[in-house]
Amino acid sequence: MRRTRAEVDATLQIAKLNAAELLPVVHCLGFGPGAGAAAGDFCLLELEPALCQQLEAGHSLVIRGDKDEQAVLCSKDKTYDLRTADTSNMLLFIPDCKTPDQLKMEETHCNIIHTEIFGFSNNYWELRRCRPKLKKLKKLLMENTYEGPDSQKEKDSNHSKYTTEDLLDQIQASEEEMMVQLQVLNACEIEGYWRILEFDYEMKLLNHVTQLVDSESWSFDKVPLNTCLQELGPLEPEEMIAHCLKCYGKKYVEEGEVYFALSADKICRAAAQMLLQNAVKFNLAEFQEVWQQSVPEGMITRLDQLKRFVWREANHRCITH
Repeated sequence: MRRTRAEVDATLQIAKLNAAELLPVVHCLGFGPGAGAAAGDFCLLELEPALCQQLEAGHSLVIRGDKDEQAVLCSKDKTYDLRTADTSNMLLFIPDCKTPDQLKMEETHCNIIHTEIFGFSNNYWELRRCRPKLKKLKKLLMENTYEGPDSQKEKDSNHSKYTTEDLLDQIQASEEEMMVQLQVLNACEIEGYWRILEFDYEMKLLNHVTQLVDSESWSFDKVPLNTCLQELGPLEPEEMIAHCLKCYGKKYVEEGEVYFALSADKICRAAAQMLLQNAVKFNLAEFQEVWQQSVPEGMITRLDQLKRFVWREANHRCITH
């Protein structure tokens, strides 16, 4: 049933509204035959302006989460909790509905517009920025650590491996946040799959590098990449040597050559971990002596390098840093 202008004016009078203070164009709303069924087919999502701009620019937003996880929504670089918010007002879905600003800009010949309501809802989805959920990432990668190209494990195709897309399907984080965490975990991409090096293999690579530095009398602050690859390439894959330098050093370029400044703290920490993981218990004084002897000459070990490490003295008193 369509309203006439006289009926609209009568309604304004009953509502005690001054027609002169309103726009001359009136939207007359009516429920279509399929409005009730269509209501459950759509969800409303409230977005902050930055996310709207990303969508308008052609980027995508992705909802991630397994059945037993609270869903999150991810942009390219941020993660948001996705929660339902109820509203006391009914929200109407009206195709091609024009706002007051749009009506002001148009010359409308008919001052009554009859519009059909396509659907309605009493809730919507709202987003709240949250920390990415990254704990699962290390767990997945530790299922199949990399022990080197010649290990028996690499010849067995039954072990799990994950590409970037595989990880994005399971990790509740944006791609950018996940890639940052992969760097924190010192993961590397081998034949298209992300892997964490087995600690013993990582120490083998580091030992090759430190021995080369010692034999060539290089400074640990200036280790040339190309020479390392040439000298150690026959022993281990070049990409593994480069990865080891990246894990334990900082890359820089000087006169067109790539160098790495190796971190004494990281190397000392790795040496301590190697000692502690093979010891049932260690007298602190004895450990400090053996630890200092196990690091390259010129490096000084300090207990503050062992933050979050735990060991026991001979009297079984637990020491935590």
